[in-house]
Amino acid sequence: MIAEAGLAALWLAAALAALQLALAAIGLRRGEAPVLATVRPVALVQGGLVALAMLALILVFQASDMSVKLVAENSHSAKPWIYKVAGAWGNHEGSMLLWVTILGLAGGAVAWFEKTLAERTLIATLGAQAAIALGFYAFLLFASNPFARLNPAAVDGAGLNPLLQDPGLAFHPPTLYAGYVGLSVAFSFAVGALVTRDVGREFARAMRPWVLSAWIFLTLGITAGSYWAYYELGWGGWWFWDPVENASLMPWLAATALLHSVTVLATRDGLRAWTVMLAVVAFSMSMLGTFLVRSGILTSVHAFAVDPRRGAFILVLLALYIGGALALFAARVGTVRQGTTFDPVSREGGLVANNLLLSVILGIVLIGTLYPIVAAGFDVQLSVGPPFFNKAAGPLALILIVVMAVGPLVRWRRDDAQALVVRAVWPIGVTAFAFAALVVFAMPIGVLPLLGLSLAAGLAVASVAPLWGRDLRRTPLFTWGMVVAHLGIAISLAGIACDSAFTVERLIALRGGDSTRVGPYKVTLDGISPVVADNWSALQARLSVERDGDVTRLYPQSRTFSDPPTTTSESAIMTVPDGQLYTVLGQPDGTGRWQMRLWWKPFVTLIWAGGVLVAMGGALSLVGRLRKRRPRREAWT
Repeated sequence: MIAEAGLAALWLAAALAALQLALAAIGLRRGEAPVLATVRPVALVQGGLVALAMLALILVFQASDMSVKLVAENSHSAKPWIYKVAGAWGNHEGSMLLWVTILGLAGGAVAWFEKTLAERTLIATLGAQAAIALGFYAFLLFASNPFARLNPAAVDGAGLNPLLQDPGLAFHPPTLYAGYVGLSVAFSFAVGALVTRDVGREFARAMRPWVLSAWIFLTLGITAGSYWAYYELGWGGWWFWDPVENASLMPWLAATALLHSVTVLATRDGLRAWTVMLAVVAFSMSMLGTFLVRSGILTSVHAFAVDPRRGAFILVLLALYIGGALALFAARVGTVRQGTTFDPVSREGGLVANNLLLSVILGIVLIGTLYPIVAAGFDVQLSVGPPFFNKAAGPLALILIVVMAVGPLVRWRRDDAQALVVRAVWPIGVTAFAFAALVVFAMPIGVLPLLGLSLAAGLAVASVAPLWGRDLRRTPLFTWGMVVAHLGIAISLAGIACDSAFTVERLIALRGGDSTRVGPYKVTLDGISPVVADNWSALQARLSVERDGDVTRLYPQSRTFSDPPTTTSESAIMTVPDGQLYTVLGQPDGTGRWQMRLWWKPFVTLIWAGGVLVAMGGALSLVGRLRKRRPRREAWT
């Protein structure tokens, strides 16, 4: 009965989404004041019902109810409980229900918390959010029912993809989806403001916390996903420009540009058209990512290859939502006033340059991701991989770092170029010193790593420039947030450059007792032994790792899963302050030796440490902005 209750809750939530959309349309047409008081509780109840549906799906997975088709195809009674719970969204239907759940809860949160936006604009926003939800409810109920029954029930399940049997699966998809859905709220705010011709500072102040929240979750999701791929796939890389990786990067790039644009609109009443357009583009990228992952046109460890007809359904939704929003933007952009003007040499000018560079990089990633797919439609097989993206986007990313470093040093509205150069003396000096030191002591390394490390040093200094000469105890939290986020970017850039410039790789075959060196470590294969766990067996290498007389043991494995039958490589990683030693056990070569892949990666952990700092900076800014806001109306009860 749990599955039937979940399906009923999903149908009721869909009906309330339709009611919410109808009420919003009535309120906008007739201007009835009581409509808002009706729309709010409808949005709240809708969010509660779809959350109940998601809870029901988790419960049937936890109970291993093999009469539910989704459970039988994506779980197994012998799986640990955490993989049963995470398995609820480790598949196509469950992941889409998770998407809609976060969407419904976000709509309820807007209805509950938003008190400062003009009434008509809020009604239009809630109507737009209901329209988005309604399309995805239709998709679930008519094309991807997560509660479909099997008759007769399966004896046991097929099991979860072993690559997804990792604790990170319990946190990565919900975090990433929260970012995607946060962009849907920003999109709804933009549509609502266009409908009511209310694009101004109040609209931007209402939208900014949602953009910032989405950006935080996207940052955390991408950072966690990068580290998961790094340690789980056993290939030693942190980013491969996989199309599904790009599907999460593209919304983040658009959200970063939107975050800067909405800040200018909220604080200086500028960049009005930019803000609305970027809100549409950011949600377009999240919708495009959903299409790529669930259309069946991509093969990836991240993707769910499903019936392409479902992809066509999502493509229709994308065309309706994004095409409709672009048409609305084209029709109403003439009514969007220009807002406050500014000189090119100004903080606003720097943010415009920042947005232009982010948009160009987004375009490069988009073209590189879609071009092979389009070519395949004409029976032309080609691959666009890391060399293209690194050469095309890498130099632009470094220019973006320069703009990011200069931005906080520039005054609002207008500034003097000579005075700006004086304020930038320390970042420029540190960059030049780092460049010279690397040329003398670290060459030969590639040009991009050399520039990346040099600019990372300068950006780190420039990041703390907003704190110079201030009373730190009275510095606003959102200023601290900007400092921490920019410092996190500098740290991640340093980690990326170090990984590219200084990584040492060793591919070797060893017998028991043989040793080899990689970086500062002596690695000895002590032997191979079998290991058995609840739902897998493995061959495990015993490695002795020696550095400066200190010996540590590492145990990389080659695991075999029975449900479904799969073999995976489980890396063993030793983390030390100056980097990581990464070890992978390969196959026997038939002569008594075992293939081993070893990497020494100096300061690679800075990549993810910086990502966490970026998200922390966003969180500080969010708290600071929320504290600063003051409701202008009585709270709705």
